[in-house]
Amino acid sequence: MSQRSQVRTAIKRFKSSLDDADTTVAQAAYREVASQIDRSARKGLAHRNQAGRLKSRLNARLKAKATA
Repeated sequence: MSQRSQVRTAIKRFKSSLDDADTTVAQAAYREVASQIDRSARKGLAHRNQAGRLKSRLNARLKAKATA
């Protein structure tokens, strides 16, 4: 499986876990997706600023879901 598809799959898993009511699963999925995004930035697949922006947006969604 390519690096790009691994990142996209991790993002989809995170978003689907946000749709569920369990925030602990979503937090675990966020840790996984953040790791995948960082790895892709290290390998040059994404720029480091883009990776940071994506992680920030996903974390904001997680925090909004946790406080709601």
